[in-house]
Amino acid sequence: MSFLKNRSLNVSLEEVSLLTDLYQLTMAACYVGESLDQCPASFELFARRLPKHFGYLVAMGLEQALEYLENLQFTSEHIEALQATGIFAQAPEQFWQVLARARFTGSVWAVPEGTVVFANEPLLRIEAPLWQAQLVETYLLTTLNYQTLIATRAARLREVAGPAAILLEFGTRRAFSPQASMWAARAAIAAGMNATSNVLAALKLGEKPSGTMAHSLVMALEALEGSEQQAFTAFHRYFPHATLLIDTYDVVAAAQKLAERIQQEGLELGGVRLDSGDLVELSQKVRSLLPGVPIFASGDLDEFEILRLQAAGATIDGYGIGTKLVTGDPVNGVYKLVEINGIPTMKESSGKATYPGRKQIFRHLQDGQWAGDILGLADEPMTSANHLQPLMQCVMQAGKRLYSPEPLSTIRDRTTRTVAQLPPTVRAVQDPMAIAPHLSAALQMLTEETRARLKRE
Repeated sequence: MSFLKNRSLNVSLEEVSLLTDLYQLTMAACYVGESLDQCPASFELFARRLPKHFGYLVAMGLEQALEYLENLQFTSEHIEALQATGIFAQAPEQFWQVLARARFTGSVWAVPEGTVVFANEPLLRIEAPLWQAQLVETYLLTTLNYQTLIATRAARLREVAGPAAILLEFGTRRAFSPQASMWAARAAIAAGMNATSNVLAALKLGEKPSGTMAHSLVMALEALEGSEQQAFTAFHRYFPHATLLIDTYDVVAAAQKLAERIQQEGLELGGVRLDSGDLVELSQKVRSLLPGVPIFASGDLDEFEILRLQAAGATIDGYGIGTKLVTGDPVNGVYKLVEINGIPTMKESSGKATYPGRKQIFRHLQDGQWAGDILGLADEPMTSANHLQPLMQCVMQAGKRLYSPEPLSTIRDRTTRTVAQLPPTVRAVQDPMAIAPHLSAALQMLTEETRARLKRE
């Protein structure tokens, strides 16, 4: 099993089918043994509740989900490795044949990336043979949950910083893994941030990476070449448009000397960055010394801190956001069976109840502004005459994509548009108004009928 000899934990597309929780495979084996594996099933992925202080979510991660589904397969080496665990000793022999032939053959319905959704509204629905729809749960959740979190935070950051501010994603070193750093960079840019410092992610996304310098360069060149200003001179020589980090020693002294050089030498600066200290006071002093130079701030910033800085009178043109963008309260999306062999299903657990049946989100826009959502059944005859827009679209059928991947610019524009359609009370960063979709009469009836059936049983 050569793939196991490589102990690297970096996941390749050839191995991604095994990136799942064990119970997905054991349940699939059980379905095969009970001759239920090919039953048509529908699962929906949604968040029961939003993270604290979030009034909405920005759906993201669909592209990587579809890429995963396209590459789903089990090689002979994968199967041998599973058999060698001994866990599947009692599994039916037919299970291995099912894995050997495995390809995703189902359909995917999803809201387009960059679309605003609320609690209990499905971001995605899988319609496929039961064993396939079950197996893909883990990867779909990790993909959509994480990118949706990053995209929503990025949209909130753009909301408070304003359209003119430069927002840079600096979270690679704080992301939960190298893979997460790639997804974080993508989601941040797709939701409205200007650039990422992650070189690999930027190049793969067709974007230009953006960054500044570290304190270590200033310290090294000061020690070896004589002064902080000589460090700036050296870096500026090779990167004349780069932003200089001026808080290694004394921010005000550094800004004063740069101001003198601008007057005496005609020095042109792309910007200066502050990474510590009282950002309100320091930015004001730097602005008075360097009135025409953009000021960037970084250092454990988030949307709440940016609001505070703005309210206190900070004079900052752009922000580098790292740790608090790529970490934080998770989007706790879940993936639940809603229909099996045409039979609606639902959970009745306390605090975890779900709605039965395949669903659609119908959005009401009035004069281009959000006026409410209806969560209804997928086959309800809602019409455009009612000013209702169905959000979920079929993006994969019989295991084949129906559309080419969208450019990030298209997703970014959709994010900007759908967030702007929301009322200010919902977009608010602190204590936003909670939104819940209305249930259609048909969905309410189906819920009551399904609940009654479960009680009888």
